[in-house]
Amino acid sequence: MKRSPLYSIFTGTCPRCHEGKVFKNGNPYNLKHIMEMNDTCPKCGLNFKPETGFYFGASYVSYAIGVALILTLTFAMVPFIPFFTNFEIYATVNIGATIILAPVIFRLSRHGWLKIFNMYNENAIKNYKAQH
Repeated sequence: MKRSPLYSIFTGTCPRCHEGKVFKNGNPYNLKHIMEMNDTCPKCGLNFKPETGFYFGASYVSYAIGVALILTLTFAMVPFIPFFTNFEIYATVNIGATIILAPVIFRLSRHGWLKIFNMYNENAIKNYKAQH
């Protein structure tokens, strides 16, 4: 499970060692501190802020997550609520869910974008400790 590419994304941990936390505060709904990230992984030293503007690409991941959420909710409602006669219900549910889950989507997209550029290395912590 720990070697899974999705492990670090869903646990909020470093994509290289799967142990250090990326965000300083684990609660995405603490909006005052939602964007506070560690500069480097406290366990393996991976730089979480490799360059200015690095996380602009996370908007593509966020878009994909948002589309997947809306499609999932829409297809889940189709058997119970006629689509064309109750479009307002679909819109309300989808917009509401997107707003409520926005902090989670924000963090998942940043984790996903960081994961794209960093692979899991089971020796990352050991190598980092040997260097320092």
